[in-house]
Amino acid sequence: MLLRVRRGWEIPESRVTPEPLYWNRRRLLGAMGTVPALAASPALAASPALAMGVRRVQPAVPESDIAADRYPAARNPRYRLDRPLTDRELATTYNNFYEFGSYKQIWKAAQELKLRPWTVTIDGLVERERVLDAEDLIRRMPLEERVYRLRCVEAWSIAVPWTGFPLRALVELARPLSGAKYLRMETFLDPDMAPGQRASWYPWPYVEGLTLAEATHELAFIATGIYGRPLPRQNGAPLRLAVPWKYGFKSIKSIVRFTFTADRPDTFWSTIAPQEYGFWANVNPEVPHPRWSQRDERPLGRSGRVPTLLFNGYGEFVAGLYEGLADEPLFM
Repeated sequence: MLLRVRRGWEIPESRVTPEPLYWNRRRLLGAMGTVPALAASPALAASPALAMGVRRVQPAVPESDIAADRYPAARNPRYRLDRPLTDRELATTYNNFYEFGSYKQIWKAAQELKLRPWTVTIDGLVERERVLDAEDLIRRMPLEERVYRLRCVEAWSIAVPWTGFPLRALVELARPLSGAKYLRMETFLDPDMAPGQRASWYPWPYVEGLTLAEATHELAFIATGIYGRPLPRQNGAPLRLAVPWKYGFKSIKSIVRFTFTADRPDTFWSTIAPQEYGFWANVNPEVPHPRWSQRDERPLGRSGRVPTLLFNGYGEFVAGLYEGLADEPLFM
């Protein structure tokens, strides 16, 4: 007998919306200006905004127009969730973007982010360094939609449909040399445009990094869109990282540079507070933050809290990346 082992991010087929219905319903809701969702739940129904089947009208959240005709992309059925999608309004108006300030309702201030021109540099230990236009890069990549969980180190979480491409595809485009062990990613630097970058106590620009093994893992993803549309500025337009087994601060936004290096990069938050925000930042409910527990989380738009999962529920697929690293602070 052939036994199928269900992946940790999957739900039973009986609970999956048929794909034609999913796409037709999403297009209809988009035309109506309402919030797309795969399914209702008791927790969602408990929200006043979603009670009785009534949904809020979306705020006017401007989106990127970069390669806008490529959305929506086909959903990859390999990636499913154990929970409802977060309301689009919440996921696009409750954000961190320290370049523009440290408060959560940063989305209005982030509209100052200028997306044209936007170039992406690929350099370091690669066969040929190059500078690409962001739109050209997006157009040459195979876009798809993936539904991922995101767990913030601050103990809130969302579940969203990202559009984008596997980070592995960019690594293959870059053709790193044998000495490359890490991928360093960097965001823009423009304090005239982004007032948060005038804060001298932060090590601007924002930098994050992965090992090449992490960067080429199937789950590592470069997001260019969300909810079937191009990314809004506050969500990291035009390119952001999505690594769902790590805390959200690893998912660097508005990337302008990918550098392949032999040395582990000094990342933004590990430079500021290495005792609280390390290089690895893998999700683990048993390893508390120095100032709060990580045992459970608050899904935006739902009442109550839910248990946090090891590696955010993706452990059976990524745990092997960390074999032999027992002496490293993997969960910080």
